[in-house]
Amino acid sequence: MEAPEAAVNAERKTEPVQPELNIGMVGHVDHGKTTLTQALTGKWTDTHSEEIKRGITIRLGYADFTVYKCESCPVPDCFSLSGVCKKCGSASVAVRKASIVDAPGHESLMATMLSGAAIIDGALLLVAANEGCPQPQTREHLVALQIIGIKNVVVVQSKIDIVSDKVARENYGQIKAFLKGTPYADALIVPISAQRGVNIDALLALIQEVIPSPKRDSDTAPLMLVARSFDVNRPGIGYDALTGGVLGGTLKQGVLAIGDDIELRPGRMGEKHGKASWEPVFTKIVGLKAGGSDAAQLSPGGSIGVMTGLDPGIVKSDAFVGNIAGHVGKLPPVLDELSLDVNLLERVVGAKDELVVAPIKPNESLMLNVNSAATVGIVSSIKKGMIVCALKIPVCAEKGSRVTISRLLGSRWRLIGYGIIR
Repeated sequence: MEAPEAAVNAERKTEPVQPELNIGMVGHVDHGKTTLTQALTGKWTDTHSEEIKRGITIRLGYADFTVYKCESCPVPDCFSLSGVCKKCGSASVAVRKASIVDAPGHESLMATMLSGAAIIDGALLLVAANEGCPQPQTREHLVALQIIGIKNVVVVQSKIDIVSDKVARENYGQIKAFLKGTPYADALIVPISAQRGVNIDALLALIQEVIPSPKRDSDTAPLMLVARSFDVNRPGIGYDALTGGVLGGTLKQGVLAIGDDIELRPGRMGEKHGKASWEPVFTKIVGLKAGGSDAAQLSPGGSIGVMTGLDPGIVKSDAFVGNIAGHVGKLPPVLDELSLDVNLLERVVGAKDELVVAPIKPNESLMLNVNSAATVGIVSSIKKGMIVCALKIPVCAEKGSRVTISRLLGSRWRLIGYGIIR
């Protein structure tokens, strides 16, 4: 009889290398997003010094997890994060790998959350049982998911271990009332404690049921949405050991392979004739990573890392966030202005008061999010149902792309609607 360890190792050899999809972790600040990400992936995604100091997520965090299924146990007991079933001790089969995108919940970081929302295929909406529902960013994130067309959502009632059964049930009723009248009125709600590992198997079962892996197009020219860029070299490393800058994000379509010549648009800001000018950047792929493993080529799916020949000094600190990467000459155009067919919401999202969305005004500054890019647009023209915005930072985007629109109210950007690029 084969030893349990050998059986587990045999199963792990079949574990998929590349994640199949991106799952957004969204919700109000301090509702347990990063803690649940750690429970699922074993990785604490708040690694930036300010994130650790302030206890909130500032940048998008990424981590992968694999769902295992025991063939002997019933649902939901059969699902786990381990190659050994915790219920019966038999070997479990790796059925799917996914990437978690941990998005900021703090109101002042909404643009970062919207940038992350553009690359997700489904979402976990966290609502803490120890606070009333909805909190401002709970509402804002739900509307953001609706605007960008995310249909597959699991609602997670977190922190059930720190409230009484009565409070948890009252909070559950508040969640159901909040979802009523939205596209997520019938969304399944799972109560959990990420700290204590309670109901994680039930959550995995719902993820498997509610958030399928989307069909991907691998035959067209590749388009990678860049959501992170960084320098992986340690301080003091010798010149001969330096490696090029790394791009992180999601491949929406096509295939990337080591050795490919790629282009990044809108690229890097320079200066021409005394004015800021954006020029595309060209480089070669020297390495690929997905799911913590090296790969010779990657297809569309979850988060990936692309090692390049770029000077790490120009890539560090997320300098290329918002760019699109792909084969040279095969990318969408770079736009200095956006013509948008606009759909405004009735109420301002995220504000504590029920504020009516006023019409957009000439010369107004708006925060615009398209793909993984965030930019400020100044309204230069208004016609019936359409606006034109001159962009402070150009974007690379196709016609028909969805753009979320936020307005500065007080000192915060508030979501007020969306537009479609003409």
